[in-house]
Amino acid sequence: MFWILGEIPELETEPIRIGMHLVAEFATAVLLIVGGVALLKSWKYGINLFQFSMGMLIYTLIQSPGYYAEQGEFAFVVMFAIFFLIAVTLLVWSFKKPE
Repeated sequence: MFWILGEIPELETEPIRIGMHLVAEFATAVLLIVGGVALLKSWKYGINLFQFSMGMLIYTLIQSPGYYAEQGEFAFVVMFAIFFLIAVTLLVWSFKKPE
């Protein structure tokens, strides 16, 4: 959304850093989608891919809020905190053996 609106000033001031950050974000998104599909389709490696991609998501949910906290946009910090709690809950749940 911010990219479409042209509200990422770092594209001009820090293009390499923000470019690498965006690559990591897109890789996380793709792996989350593939992992979710693999899990839903009960593919052999589905749970492992899901857990790996959730680890990537949890990392970004820890790292990303700092940017918004520095900007004084605490609504985003709260949003990331809620997503973090959901992600950790789902990851922990995924390690439980089915009964």
